[in-house]
Amino acid sequence: MELDFDKMGGLIPAIIQDAATGKVLMLAYMNPFAWEKTLETGKAWFYSRSRDKQWMKGEESGNVQVVKEVFIDCDQDTVLLKVEQVGNAACHKGYVSCFFRKLNGEVTIVEEKVFDPEKVYKKK
Repeated sequence: MELDFDKMGGLIPAIIQDAATGKVLMLAYMNPFAWEKTLETGKAWFYSRSRDKQWMKGEESGNVQVVKEVFIDCDQDTVLLKVEQVGNAACHKGYVSCFFRKLNGEVTIVEEKVFDPEKVYKKK
């Protein structure tokens, strides 16, 4: 099936969900290369807009995402990856999910950190 990468300048959103728990872990973007690498390797690959580069989730942290199921939305411009989260967390800030903040009149952190990003990621 062809995905429509043209609507967002060559990128599509990828929603990442834990296959076992259903918890939404993160949102990232894929270009055609990342899409093909994901299908080829069975591991989640993305395109970083801020770093202008391809990356495999967990290449630095070890928190790899093994793809279990892939869903494509009705407009063929968004994908949902159900993954096995290998390692502690999906979030580069040290949380299980990138959605660790909840708005209830004020923003509250609703998860505990599971790792210290300062110890995991290289200083640049």
